[in-house]
Amino acid sequence: MVSYVSVLLYGVGGIVVAGMALLVAFQEKLVYVPVLPGLTKSYPITPARLRLMYEDVWLRSSDGVRLHAWFIKLFPECRGPTILFFQENAGNIAHRLEMVRIMIQRLQCNVFMLSYRGYGASDGYPSQRGITMDAQAALDHLSQRIDIDTSRIIVFGRSLGGAVGAVLTKNNPDKVAALILENTFTSILDMAGVLLPFLKWFIGGSGSKGPRILNCLVRSPWSTIDIVGEIAQPILFLSGLQDEMVPPFHMQMLYAKAAARNRRCIFVEFPTGMHMDTWLAGGDNYWKTIQLFLEQNVPKQTEIQSSHNNNDSEEAR
Repeated sequence: MVSYVSVLLYGVGGIVVAGMALLVAFQEKLVYVPVLPGLTKSYPITPARLRLMYEDVWLRSSDGVRLHAWFIKLFPECRGPTILFFQENAGNIAHRLEMVRIMIQRLQCNVFMLSYRGYGASDGYPSQRGITMDAQAALDHLSQRIDIDTSRIIVFGRSLGGAVGAVLTKNNPDKVAALILENTFTSILDMAGVLLPFLKWFIGGSGSKGPRILNCLVRSPWSTIDIVGEIAQPILFLSGLQDEMVPPFHMQMLYAKAAARNRRCIFVEFPTGMHMDTWLAGGDNYWKTIQLFLEQNVPKQTEIQSSHNNNDSEEAR
């Protein structure tokens, strides 16, 4: 009996030690993948390849890291909504250009695509603290531009980008008009058990039933579930039910947490949508969903003024 218990304890101890070693040594490589296998860090194409009108933008994050971005406009004087786009964890912004091309056409908007530190042409190495500062630098840049309507800046984040966007939106209630989250996880702590199942007993978010003894080792927890309930702006949740990376119930949990305090939340499911192709699988309904959300929550200034005038007329009666 003693030997059996000893073997069991040694086995559990070995798993914990192995988990600790993996987390300490490889967690950034699991969370951030700037270079896809077989490809280089550089951009394979630029917006010009797709005949998009764009500007190369160079920024400095608050810690001095040099960042690169593309600002793609529908046309030079476009005063439509401007979407600040945050990508997933793998590859770079060039790999999202086809989707953005269609976004610009369907939504009649501008799109600002930021390369996180360590991604694309940006310097540095990715981390939660660093990327949070990068996102703020991008928003500050947009807020100071005079060629766009700064009251109509919408944050759009997919997967990791949703976690980035949620933090930015929460921290900037006066600069961000609305938030769109697509196939975003509740937290990296919860995703650890999805990517490495044997870790789910030792690491997890607030809803985890395990002891969570390895949580302290996670340097990029990205706990969106703890952020989304504090966001006051309108939020659109786009969930692909065939998501093979982030279990769809993560999006349902995020929506439930946000909607408990924020009545301007909308949840839309796409039955055939996978992690990366929900925008494609959703077809026309996907773009109409976003368009309606923007029309209802980020209207043109002329529409706002017209609404105010109508209200004033009714009060005068």
